[in-house]
Amino acid sequence: MPRSIQGSTPTGEPAHRPSASPGTPRKGSRSKARKRALDILFESEARGEDPQEVLARRIAGADAPPVSDFAASLVEGVVAHRDEIDGVISSYSRGWTMARMPAVDRMILRIGVFEILHSTEVPDPVAIDEAIDLARELSTDDSPRFVNGVLAGVSSGRPGTVAAPSPDRVDVPAGVELAPADEAGPAPDDEPTGG
Repeated sequence: MPRSIQGSTPTGEPAHRPSASPGTPRKGSRSKARKRALDILFESEARGEDPQEVLARRIAGADAPPVSDFAASLVEGVVAHRDEIDGVISSYSRGWTMARMPAVDRMILRIGVFEILHSTEVPDPVAIDEAIDLARELSTDDSPRFVNGVLAGVSSGRPGTVAAPSPDRVDVPAGVELAPADEAGPAPDDEPTGG
């Protein structure tokens, strides 16, 4: 009988590792870290809390999933550069202010813009693809295209704007009316809170 070598069966055939579920690629640790950073940023805005405090609670909490160094660096980077990041996002989006974008899209874009402008950890196309995947998984049907357009523009440095997802595809609280895209301005009492 031939000797078995690592990565093959005793008959010499390649060994196959099962994926997390059939037809679904395994999610990498950085992908999970981006999602964890998104969760922390989203929670802090939704609760009106400082993202650094939410991060510290998550790191210290035994009942919460672990927070990797990469996830923590994303949260800290977004917080440190938030005004600049929001200005960049606003300059590349058309039709909606930051406050009117779906909160998930806003957090995905903040992470993506931070990675493109301030991180050397991954190439821009990888950061963009990861952001698109998060938008596809967590937001509206139009969000992946919107996120791609904004981040591709930021990455290339080309001027221009990308239309926000259509209002009929976004959850809008009862009683809030959206202005047409060319009249869009800040909605009353719709400014995000926190740092």
